[in-house]
Amino acid sequence: MSGLQPSGELTIGNYCGGIRQFLQYQKEYDSFLFIPDMHTITVPQGDPHLIRERIRRFANLYLACGLDPDNCTFYIQSEVPATNQLTWILECNTYMGELSRMTQFKSKSEKQTNVGCGLFTYPILMAADIILYDSNVVPVGADQKQHVELARDIATRMNHKYGDLFVVPEPLIAKVGARIKDLQDPTKKMSKSSEDPMGSIFLLDSEADIKKKINRAVTDNDAYVAFDEEKKPGISNLITLYSALSGTPLQDAINHFEGMTRYGDFKKEVMEVIFETLRPVREKYEQLSHSDYVDEVLNKGRDRANAIANSKYDLVRKAVGFGR
Repeated sequence: MSGLQPSGELTIGNYCGGIRQFLQYQKEYDSFLFIPDMHTITVPQGDPHLIRERIRRFANLYLACGLDPDNCTFYIQSEVPATNQLTWILECNTYMGELSRMTQFKSKSEKQTNVGCGLFTYPILMAADIILYDSNVVPVGADQKQHVELARDIATRMNHKYGDLFVVPEPLIAKVGARIKDLQDPTKKMSKSSEDPMGSIFLLDSEADIKKKINRAVTDNDAYVAFDEEKKPGISNLITLYSALSGTPLQDAINHFEGMTRYGDFKKEVMEVIFETLRPVREKYEQLSHSDYVDEVLNKGRDRANAIANSKYDLVRKAVGFGR
């Protein structure tokens, strides 16, 4: 089970830390990938039309990256009503103290004057997304692990109180590439919604834009390439990016660049592996964006997701005493 909010634009960090891992997991698991549009409105978004445009763009990009609808249930979150229904039951079995400890709520609420209730409670919606389908494994970045742990706590509590209702999920965090950093500020994660577009490489960026961003990526004043996340975060981030995209083990990538003294040559190699990764994605996206194939895929995913979700919700609502 995995999903990425349709906010901002998908980055190479999203690809390394989430999408590419999911493409492998879909071969090993009965996989569910959803577009969490309901999560998007926990913070102000502006024009609703932009949300719909992003949903479609994200869906086409997932398919362009290699998502296989035959190996994955791919759907839009808001098209599965049982998600909302289960969320209310889970909210009534979640404690205020648990939500107050969510670090993402703390960081996001500091940026807003009037904080909506949804920003506080959305980890419960995320828990519903996960346990509604009896998800065993949830691939997440390190910053989302806390939310999977909350889903585990809620599932365990519900099972203890009402019987064997849910599978208790496990977080799965990629060892390499799970946290690609901002090119302009390598102390923070590369973001879909970064205020400085030069800090993020977007999947639909042109090669000219990618070249400009890599050439301007923050490094340091030293005259050598080395991996040291504390003293040389910019260089270390680029090595991690090279490792993740090329499929080279991190230590092998470190050894490959060891001793290099020309940052320009180093960046050129990183740039080339980005080009090779994104060129076929852009070409496939262009084909998909002029067809209705994505609608066929999402309709099929919606129908399967609803069949499974409705069955699980029916079990839960009866367990808690709803209905006749």
